[in-house]
Amino acid sequence: MATVLLTGAGGGIGRAAALGLARAGWHCVLVDADAQALQRLEALWPAEAERPLGLVADLTDAARIERLGQEIPPLDALINNAGLSAGGAEATSCPDDGAAARLLALNLAGPARMVQACAPRLRPGARIVNVASGAGLRAIPWRGLYSPSKAGLISQGRALAQARPDWTVTTLAPGFVRTELVQRLIDGGRLNPAQAVSKIPMGRMAEPEDMAEALCFLAGADARVLTGQLLVLDGGSSICGGSQPLPPCAHGPLPFEAPLQPHCEAVREAQWQAALDTWVRSHADRADNKSSYPAVIDGRALDAPPGAQLDAVLDAARRFRARHAALASLTLLLPRPVAQLPWALAGDAEAARMLVATLAAEWGAHGLRINALELQPGLAPDSCLPLLGYLAGARAQFLTGQVLRPGAGAAER
Repeated sequence: MATVLLTGAGGGIGRAAALGLARAGWHCVLVDADAQALQRLEALWPAEAERPLGLVADLTDAARIERLGQEIPPLDALINNAGLSAGGAEATSCPDDGAAARLLALNLAGPARMVQACAPRLRPGARIVNVASGAGLRAIPWRGLYSPSKAGLISQGRALAQARPDWTVTTLAPGFVRTELVQRLIDGGRLNPAQAVSKIPMGRMAEPEDMAEALCFLAGADARVLTGQLLVLDGGSSICGGSQPLPPCAHGPLPFEAPLQPHCEAVREAQWQAALDTWVRSHADRADNKSSYPAVIDGRALDAPPGAQLDAVLDAARRFRARHAALASLTLLLPRPVAQLPWALAGDAEAARMLVATLAAEWGAHGLRINALELQPGLAPDSCLPLLGYLAGARAQFLTGQVLRPGAGAAER
């Protein structure tokens, strides 16, 4: 049985992730500063799952983290989820009250200290997952040093992937999630949910379980192709720059366990075609038209000559939209960008990627998603199929507008 250590396990995303990992068969080591929160979580523990090991620890305390490394069993995965915000505070406010130092200690120094303390207990091929935030991609004012700390954590993860290629290191950047804190803000009239949702192309807030599904995938061995990568799970808000409010989603999400109903189009590269044909057939017996989640994998951009990738993506999108009105996904297979193109052709690939983002913003209210995988030379198709199963399926219903680069992360910044 694989073992995972999860920090910040007592509430919100951490609690949902802990329960999801338990149901998936993991032995969980749960760390939180709140002993009562850990007790409440253990009261919810699935009856069929192995009982967790709960450890109370303040992760702003470097000495406590060091001792923690002596209290844990061997680990297959470490999820650094614990974090702290500073609502209402300017980034330069109250320099002497210790709040800023505490935030940086937990959000930025804490994950690094956890990796260092747990390193002797990490098994070969271990997975490290850091939970950052969309606030690390775009500045969020009046939250103290929250955005800087999360930007630093994203960069730290990329550097760790380079320093330790024997590990799989990924970072999750959630967007707006309906945690207990967010719900209290809504109930107290301090947050207008309609206003918040109007900035999210998928037309709804994420639930903690959306993030839990992602963390379960990233903690597993199948995430190896994403090492060094950032997974932005925000319903498309980070790729949407429109000034007008977006409509709410007209369709409720399907259950995460909805069977995948994949269909491949225009995949002509022999190795990929063979792998995807077998993959599609493996899902045929489990899918039905009433409860399944339709997913199109389109490879026509792989064959597009330089300067024609935008046209290929547009063609794929038009075909998909003509056949699917709601609750489906389109995943594009893109080639790695060609170096040293003639300058007049140099904008085509980036235009295609911006089209992915634009369509994600336009389609989200229908429950339609679009993402892409940029394939690296020599990448084995079989290594990407588990990622494709997550990305295209119902478990990733809040993931849209993203271009992922499997196989590229450990070698590049």
